[in-house]
Amino acid sequence: MELNDASAALSALGHVTRLSIFRQLVEAGPDGRTPGQIAEALSLPGATLSFHLKELAAAGLIDGEAHGRNISYRADFDAMNGLLEFLTRNCCGGDTGRCAPATPTSNRRAPARKA
Repeated sequence: MELNDASAALSALGHVTRLSIFRQLVEAGPDGRTPGQIAEALSLPGATLSFHLKELAAAGLIDGEAHGRNISYRADFDAMNGLLEFLTRNCCGGDTGRCAPATPTSNRRAPARKA
């Protein structure tokens, strides 16, 4: 992922409703969710949901797949991981061990920020 794609993805995720939708789809995994399931989970009107799904799709973060008259949306995990890779590329001058997030099984913490 490069700067323009990352900017579009971050812009799309910078809206609380779109971020909530994306998180729903990430939680759903590869099976995705229908618009009805998303709308119910987030208490969104159909037109509002449709607008936000279109924005996420335009940013390349989600895909929709038709199943007869229904559509299932799913997170594009390659795009999500590409965004994470872009954000952490060259982290700490290439010493990724210094800035990698702590894992649940480790007690490592990020270094304190200097004021």
